[in-house]
Amino acid sequence: MIPLTPTPSLSPLVRRRTSGAVTTELFDRSLLLKRRSRGTERFLHERAIEDILERLSFVQRSFERALVIGEIGHGRLPVRSVDMIGTDDLLNVEPGSYDLCVAVGELDTANDLSHALLAIRFALRDDSLFIGAFPGGDTLPALRAAMRAADEHMGAASAHVHPRIEPASFTGLLTSAGFSMPVVDVDRVAVRYKSLADLIRDLRGMGATNVLKSRSRRPLTRAAAAAAAAHFLSGADEGRVTELFEILHFAAWTPARTANG
Repeated sequence: MIPLTPTPSLSPLVRRRTSGAVTTELFDRSLLLKRRSRGTERFLHERAIEDILERLSFVQRSFERALVIGEIGHGRLPVRSVDMIGTDDLLNVEPGSYDLCVAVGELDTANDLSHALLAIRFALRDDSLFIGAFPGGDTLPALRAAMRAADEHMGAASAHVHPRIEPASFTGLLTSAGFSMPVVDVDRVAVRYKSLADLIRDLRGMGATNVLKSRSRRPLTRAAAAAAAAHFLSGADEGRVTELFEILHFAAWTPARTANG
């Protein structure tokens, strides 16, 4: 995808996960679901869905039954039947039940991504399509830098921003899970903000704030918060800071059954 011209603020006022191999739970899934249920800002989510639907329109075949991991409005997919679940429910899916799987903004917070991909692979029939999108490794660089400045004032490093998956790593994970012809490309969305508070407001609206289990429960001091805000604004151009949201789009197929097998 061609990077967009920076847009105004949305606010009205295995392999290493940057790793796919996870041995302990990275994410507080109950907190994640609670925050997403309250989220109202869907700009990036809708952008990802529209891109997926466009890509599907170029696929020269019809699909009968789709498994959606995440959320897509009813009637938007070109299929007869759609089931929507979260990554936590993948183990309950009957193997070989679907000929299409669409994942929207869910895989980056799976506690065991490798096993999630294997479960998706077994949920699909032969010669079925797996397509989707999720935030990638270069997401939120300005926020990450600002939080490092806050950590310096706090005197200790803390986990503020989720680890992300790089395109090459995800291609390898798809192959390891048994998918063929994997393709991963990147849509970089630049959004301009007047302040760090505006960015955080948008992230809250998306249900995309910190849900790491290792997150600090200790609030930032005033000095640390001020340092983060100042560092964020140090990259301002004409009074606004450009923050980057990287969306990884991917597609892969399950192998087709051969004449001998």
